[in-house]
Formats: sequence, C-alpha cells, structure tokens
Amino acid sequence: MRPTAAPLLLVALLTATTLTACGSGSGSDPDTVKVAYKQSTDNAIRVPDIYLGEMKKQFETANPGKTIELVPIKAADSEYYTKIQQMLRSPKTAPDLVYEDTFLINSDITSGYLKPLDSYLDKWPDWDQFIDTAKTAAKAEDGKTYGVPDGTDTRGLWFDKAIFKKAGLPSDWQPKTWDEVLDAARTIKEKVPGVTPLNVYTGKPAGEAATMQGFEMLLYGTGDGTTDPLYDTASKKWIAGSQAFKDSLAFVETVFKEKLGPEVSDALDPNISTTVRGELLPEGKLGINLDGSWLPQDWLAGAGHEWPEWSDKLGLAYMPTQNGQAPGKVSMSGGWTWSIPAKSSNPDLAFKFIETMQTKANAQKWYIANSGIAVRKDVAADPAYVAAQPGIKFFTDLVASTHYRPAYPAYPKVSTAIQEAMEGVTTGDSSVEKAASGYDEELKTATDDQVVTK
Repeated sequence: MRPTAAPLLLVALLTATTLTACGSGSGSDPDTVKVAYKQSTDNAIRVPDIYLGEMKKQFETANPGKTIELVPIKAADSEYYTKIQQMLRSPKTAPDLVYEDTFLINSDITSGYLKPLDSYLDKWPDWDQFIDTAKTAAKAEDGKTYGVPDGTDTRGLWFDKAIFKKAGLPSDWQPKTWDEVLDAARTIKEKVPGVTPLNVYTGKPAGEAATMQGFEMLLYGTGDGTTDPLYDTASKKWIAGSQAFKDSLAFVETVFKEKLGPEVSDALDPNISTTVRGELLPEGKLGINLDGSWLPQDWLAGAGHEWPEWSDKLGLAYMPTQNGQAPGKVSMSGGWTWSIPAKSSNPDLAFKFIETMQTKANAQKWYIANSGIAVRKDVAADPAYVAAQPGIKFFTDLVASTHYRPAYPAYPKVSTAIQEAMEGVTTGDSSVEKAASGYDEELKTATDDQVVTK
C-alpha cells in the first residue's frame, strides 16, 4: 500500500498563526473568541496547531472585524484536564470554546462548567450528518448535548508482518477468539526470540490507555454486544461481581505470567505508549499491539517518529470477542468534542466558529490530517476520505458496531479502580479473585454505592 497521504494535506494547510497564552480569560470583547485546546507534547508537527491556524484565517476572512484567539495548552492529558477545569471555574479565565475529551466531559457538565448546545444544534442543518453513536458521547443524563464531536477513534490489533512470517503465522491473520490471540503470541515467543509478542496496556501509569485500549477491549467482548458489561442502564448502577470482569483480568494475568507482554517494569512505565509507537513497532520489536486508529499520526513526515513504510510493514485485525460469539469483533471509541463553557463571554460567536470548523470539507481535512475517524456520514461515504490513508476504511467500518464508555461523572474514578485491578494481576501481587474483589470495593466508594452485583 502507498504511504499515508496526510503529509500532502499538511503541506496544503496554511502555516499556523502565532498562538498566545491565556491571559485574562474571555474578557468582554464581543468580537474575540478564545479557543483553548490541547497541544501535543511529543510531535514535531502539531496537527491541531496547523489546522486551527487555517480555521482561524478562514473564519476571520469570512467575518471581518472578528478575531479567533488560539490558546494552546501544552500538557499531558491528565495535566490538561486539570488546567481546563481550573480555567472553566471563573469568567475571568474561561475561554469561549474548549476542546473536551469525552472521557471527562460529563464531570465538567455535572460541575456546571459547560453550556448546553441544543438551541444551536436545532438550527444547524449539518448536525443531521453526525452519526448517532458519536452524538451520544457528548450527551448528559439530562438529555442535553454539550459538545460537537470532531471525530472519533476505534481500536484493533496491529501486527508486524515480518515477525508473523518468521513465526509461520499468516499475513492475513484474523483471530476469532481470545485464545487465538494468546496462541499467536505464544508462537511468536517460541519462534522469534528477542521481540515482545503482545502489548496490552495495563496499570495506573498507562492511565486511560490501560482501561480503554486494554481492559475494555476485553470486557466489551465478553457478551453479545447488546448490553453494557460495566454499567447497568436499567438500574443506572455500576456492575460488580461479574464473571466477565474476572475473565478480562485473567487474560491480562496470562499475558504477563507467561511473559508474552513487555517486561513488567516497561509495561508500567508512564511512557509505554510513546515507546510502543515510537520504538517497538517501527523497529520491528513488537509482534502484536492492541491499540488505536490514531497511530499513523506519529509516523508522518516531520512528526518525530517518521515511518513512511508502516502500511507495508503492519497488518490490521479486528479484536475478536471472547469465544467468537456474535458479533465476532469488538471496538471501543472515544474522541474529543468542541464545547462552549458556561462562563463564555461570546457563546454565539463561538458556535459560529464550530460551524466553520465542522463543514464537510473542513471536517474531512481534519480527520485525514489527525488520523481520525469520521463521525459525519457524508465524509465517511466520500471515496476521497476512504482512499486518503491506509487503514482508514478498516477503522471506519468499526464505527457501526463500536462501544462508548459509560461517560457518567463517576467514570474517571471507576477507570482508576480498573487500572489498579489490572496492575495487581500484572505484577502478580494479586490473584484474579483478589483483584476483582478489590475492584468491587473501590467501585462502591467511587460511585457512592450505586452498584449492582451480577
């Protein structure tokens, strides 16, 4: 396959304008929209900077006298969340538009930090183009919508074709059960010494990557795909005591007990995801990687981990369900949204900027440049989008059957409890039973005892 077309897109984008730090907040200037967003800490090419710089110029040209002030926040995810929440508390520091991770958006909604957008969305024809599953990622328990998604992501198995060839495994590998994934890893361990057979993110240092790329990709493949194994929607309570939870922990335990994964010290390194995409995969040292659709963004020319050959070197496979039961594959999706703070001084103008960013043409440009997955139906159906980058069709096809986390206010604490349980079985300090029991206790605390046992 040809290398990604995204570098051509980036060349076509205008150079980003000078970005300023957040000063006195939204202020009272009715002609300025302050836009706060996360700036990458490790990419040489910062795609959001380039894209937003282009959108700024486009908007200001179309709206003479109006100004977009970009407020980049260069920080790791956890630091970004903290900084944003501090900014949203006061009209003196709140931006007019903020980039919100769906992981934490409901916490900000519950805290009263965000403005419902329904009055704008009802009048915006393009909203009908957004897929329903993506819309729910920014919808709160009150039924109102607090953000416009700018794309999503899906997850699957990346595998090294050269390692598979040495191991005698097929180049079109598609496991049908968890056991087949583990068996492939065991074969690699036996026949291709010196490489890591399988990476599954785990433990607290990996944060949400452990929960979502690791554990939930297992947990959501234990049933028939029609019910949530983490949160019971009927009772509106979190699920404890499930066999599905224990089975998922047992998979993680097996990976590390049999030394199929990275060394435990490496697996629990906070920089493990950077090591995987920046070293292990490009250097041919990792056989199978359970990971997300966004990885190619790091392999673009100028991105710091350039790897134009990736599409020839790596294969893609769906993550199978536990025993091959229907629907046969599983994915989790997250993504980010553009939200308007409750204390924004210029919400109307801020939404007008959202409309500029989220036209079909601009959204399509963003999805491709950011290795994102389309949430607009018209973009997903566009042959130019499908052909823009290897792997896009594979990951976009997963959107129809993907799962979203139960994005309720307690979720961040639930996620941490999952990471602690994973870490226990990873290090061997806890058995599956003990780790699952510990999770159940933490779950009660994290959710104010809103728990149902299954």
